[in-house]
Amino acid sequence: MYVESVPNRSSPPAILLRESIRQGGKVVKRTLANLSHWPATKVQALRRVLASAEGGHPTAALRITASLPHGAVKAVLGIIGKLGLDRIIASRRCRQRDLVLAMIAARLLFPSSKLDTVARWGNCTLAQELAVGDADELELYAALDWLVERQPAIEQKLAGRHLGQGASVLYDLSSSFYTGSHCPLARFGHVRDKKSLPIIVYGVLANATGCPVAVQVYPGNTADSRTVAEQAEKLKERFGLERAVLVGDRGCITQTQIKQLAAYPGLGWIGALRSSAIRKLVDQQVIQPSLFDQQNLAEVSSPDYPKERLVACFNPLLAEERAGKREDLLRATEKLLEKIVQMVARQTRKPMSKADIGLKVGRAINRYKMAKHFVVEIADGRLTFQRRSEAIEREKQLDGIYVIRTSEPAGQLSAADAVRGYKRLAQVERAFRCLKGVDLLVRPIYLRTEAHVRGHIFLCLLAYYIEWHMRQALAPLLYADEQLPELRQSRDPVLPAQASAAVKIKKSEHRTADGLPVQSWLGLMQSLQTLCRNTCRMGDDPTGPSLLLETEPTALQSRVLELLEGYEYPVR
Repeated sequence: MYVESVPNRSSPPAILLRESIRQGGKVVKRTLANLSHWPATKVQALRRVLASAEGGHPTAALRITASLPHGAVKAVLGIIGKLGLDRIIASRRCRQRDLVLAMIAARLLFPSSKLDTVARWGNCTLAQELAVGDADELELYAALDWLVERQPAIEQKLAGRHLGQGASVLYDLSSSFYTGSHCPLARFGHVRDKKSLPIIVYGVLANATGCPVAVQVYPGNTADSRTVAEQAEKLKERFGLERAVLVGDRGCITQTQIKQLAAYPGLGWIGALRSSAIRKLVDQQVIQPSLFDQQNLAEVSSPDYPKERLVACFNPLLAEERAGKREDLLRATEKLLEKIVQMVARQTRKPMSKADIGLKVGRAINRYKMAKHFVVEIADGRLTFQRRSEAIEREKQLDGIYVIRTSEPAGQLSAADAVRGYKRLAQVERAFRCLKGVDLLVRPIYLRTEAHVRGHIFLCLLAYYIEWHMRQALAPLLYADEQLPELRQSRDPVLPAQASAAVKIKKSEHRTADGLPVQSWLGLMQSLQTLCRNTCRMGDDPTGPSLLLETEPTALQSRVLELLEGYEYPVR
């Protein structure tokens, strides 16, 4: 290790800390740090320390006084800069932008409350990189307010990048429980989290590949279908899309919403029919088993759905799965009812009343939602039950059948592509899994004001935007199918997806094509934590000169940084 002065034409020479290593029979110089900003006296002191190192090994004079994880911070901030998200949030650097970027990065690195975020980002280089080490939680709340004010402009820029004219736009809603009693958005509604707490509903717009572009927060008691008109308005007015196709599930694209969407010329849609509507088509013999003799999808028409195209699909594997699940639930319900029968039979001295038996039967028969498939007769001291065979057989007729509906003409969208377009909603469901799972932890939500809650949800969406792009860039190192985008366009739209041969080999061998270990997303992020930034002091003098040195990256860490550096984000 030595200090070298490198001429720099008309500028002052660059003062570099270097070491010489031998590679393949050649001596190669490696720069460890740029000391050009050091005063001359400090540089001379370092030269003396290196020259006087004992045993001829210069690192013996170095003392590591601090070591902070840096690899994951470097990766996240690097992709933020690569995507230009900092400039999308605000064109010029300011304190609020740095705080927002720090919170986005923290959401990916260690998702936690705002108070805990402030406490933890000093345990890595994140606070140093963005100069936010002196911030407190109150300043983060103020930054959330600032972010909410800029949300429309940010979403418009993201839409301009990822949504072109005629694009398919995926839309779905989810909810998260609210812990507290202050936010006016928290309401009791359709609980998806299986918790008896007030919830907050939020809908995400994404492009056809699942890249998120916008999010809207609603009170917890808002029905899914009531949000569709606002999204249509956003696409047409704010994003300026004269032509687009909105894809939503059967809870969003209802008959009422279809009538409202007709008020937006140029805006098409893809949805699906509910089971009750499919039952009616089967009873009218619009859908018959013979439709699926030669193929697993067929276009049908019905006067009940004018100016619409209906694509009926049959998935035999799904039919088998539903039949097996129904039989399991029927048997489980029968076991519960049989226990009640035995209980009633044992009580001979004081027979159970009809009301008491009815209460127990009601709980048992509704536990697995099988009441419609049983006939139950209750009297004082007596209980009998049997299956409704005709009702069960009638329901079996719908096993494996679903119907896609769309306003798009056949010349613009084939029947197969309509099914593929609807199935792309799984990409938004993946976003919800990342937001609510172990990745970003959007919940629990403790924030009190409406603006803070909206800012928190939008912040999590921007964090997922970064994660989505990182997953695309790092797909060769993850258990991800790199050929999936091409396969989606060519495989059977109805049958379950099949993994490519390449990903099967990757998953079986747990190695990439270049021999590196395949990682999960969390495992890959954790593997970057060992890449540290070390503060080193020269000699034993605590007031002596110091410098920053990064840990030598492993082959895996080098590959991660290389993939992120070479990533080109898809546009529209």
